[in-house]
Amino acid sequence: MSDAHTPEGMELTLRTLAMPADTNAAGDIFGGWVMSQMDLAAAIRANERCNGRTVTIAANEIVFKKPVKVGDTLCVYTAIDRVGRTSMVIRIEVWARRCYSALRDHVTEARFTMVAVDAEGKPREVGPAPEQV
Repeated sequence: MSDAHTPEGMELTLRTLAMPADTNAAGDIFGGWVMSQMDLAAAIRANERCNGRTVTIAANEIVFKKPVKVGDTLCVYTAIDRVGRTSMVIRIEVWARRCYSALRDHVTEARFTMVAVDAEGKPREVGPAPEQV
């Protein structure tokens, strides 16, 4: 990782705080909540890439490596692994900055497949990458 703590080739797409309402009976953050944050980040990255609306069609290879705790800052990083005619695969890494500490742990990773859709929700071409600003 670089000095900025960003995994190589990825960008920080979403940061949020793990709160008590998102815990299971053992006091860990629900995996489903973490997956929801990953889905949000995948949508942000995919929508920006295709300049429009996308939908999630698959969440693949989700691996939970370590638990997330209340007070941790969840940092969701994304990279576009593949772009097809109407779909793209977004690689996701989730890191937790532990509460009141600089310690960071790689907690979850996955690949989400997103499809570009038109106003009626039908698949459309992804198109060329927008120009960098």
